[in-house]
Amino acid sequence: MITHRYRLYIERRDADRNMARFYSLSIEPSLFGEICLVRRWGRIGTHGRSMTHPCETEGAAVLLFLDLLRQKRQRGYATLGSPSMRCAAPERMPGGTQCASAIR
Repeated sequence: MITHRYRLYIERRDADRNMARFYSLSIEPSLFGEICLVRRWGRIGTHGRSMTHPCETEGAAVLLFLDLLRQKRQRGYATLGSPSMRCAAPERMPGGTQCASAIR
């Protein structure tokens, strides 16, 4: 059972390179009650792709969540509302994902 909700939505935009990407992370239970880290990514405005990683414990899922977040931040992804981002309307987020509060 998951004790906390973990959700994050970040974007990377570069108009000069015609780049508009999203990346979302969430920790969710599977249909069988396993704890899973779910990653979704793609071009903003599309459904994109997704990958599910089953984890033994919530702690293991959180560690993977934070490691992936660190990697994406190094590549230039930022949360909505960050100075480097132009804010997009939340209703445009794929899969109804809600933006997490700024994790820095």
